[in-house]
Amino acid sequence: MSLLDILMGNASSVNIDKLNKEFGEVLIEGEYIESAFAVFRDKWIFTNKRLILLDIQGLTGNKREYQSIPYRSINRFSIETAGTLDDDCEMKLWIRDMEAPLVKEFKRNTDLKGLQRTLAEHIL
Repeated sequence: MSLLDILMGNASSVNIDKLNKEFGEVLIEGEYIESAFAVFRDKWIFTNKRLILLDIQGLTGNKREYQSIPYRSINRFSIETAGTLDDDCEMKLWIRDMEAPLVKEFKRNTDLKGLQRTLAEHIL
């Protein structure tokens, strides 16, 4: 991940093998990580059962907030691809009982079709 991507808040793909070690105790039996993205220290982890948002806080990173969103709570989603002058992609998730959507920006070369397919398989 480049410094510009970090400053712009753009997400990049994460190695799933490393995440399996880090999240082994968080995942339930039969749950596995399908894809994941990182923005600086924070992560969005898509499993076969839910979306896990990891917010790492503080200078040392010892304080962590894990937010778990079951796919059945996601009402709809949108994915916007990068344009000629717009170098980032964007995903919006509308969660039940939340007025504003969750928004995440991704780098231009992110596999948005795969991400869209993953969301569609679990939400539709």
